[in-house]
Amino acid sequence: MPLFEVETEGHIIITWADDEERASTAVNENYAHEKILRLTKRPRDTWVISKSALGIRGNSDPCTVARECLAKAAGDKVHAIRLYMHETGSDLAVARKAIESNMVMGW
Repeated sequence: MPLFEVETEGHIIITWADDEERASTAVNENYAHEKILRLTKRPRDTWVISKSALGIRGNSDPCTVARECLAKAAGDKVHAIRLYMHETGSDLAVARKAIESNMVMGW
């Protein structure tokens, strides 16, 4: 079964489907309020995300660090961002992205 990459206004979804129509249907069922911006059949059945493209360098796990910072800050986002910047040496944009994405995942 082919692997499809579907980009909506708020998400990038990776899904297996028999064809583009079924991939589109699957996305519309789960994200009905989002317009599909791009639907691409992947050339292989594997999905790879480059760590360097996400700004991850070295052996640190940004999720673990972000969750530790959120715990230390008792869920205070601004304080957690400052802690993350201090712990990792990241700039404000990277720290904000790491903390907010982990808040969404229910740290």
